[in-house]
Amino acid sequence: MKRVIWNAGLSLFAAGLALAGDAAAGKAAYDKSCKGCHGSGGAPNASIAKSLKVNMLHLGDPAVQKLSDDELKSVLADGKGKMKATKSVSGKTADDVVAYMRTLKQ
Repeated sequence: MKRVIWNAGLSLFAAGLALAGDAAAGKAAYDKSCKGCHGSGGAPNASIAKSLKVNMLHLGDPAVQKLSDDELKSVLADGKGKMKATKSVSGKTADDVVAYMRTLKQ
């Protein structure tokens, strides 16, 4: 019985790992699709923020990091405020970008 429970727990753990994004792949996608506005390493591009008249947070800011993975993926898919949807970042790529964003935590 203990072995069955152990195997079930191990399977659930492995399934959870398979769902997590790849931060290295996420950085590459971020650099291609997000870096222009959100800057290198998540620091906002000041000239973009000024031209849009918005206060952009660093992506490592606690206010950004407290969002769930699904909320972050929703922002990527649908946009938010003056940020337009990022159509090139979806599915597994969105998981990867979120994984990279998590590495920016301040």
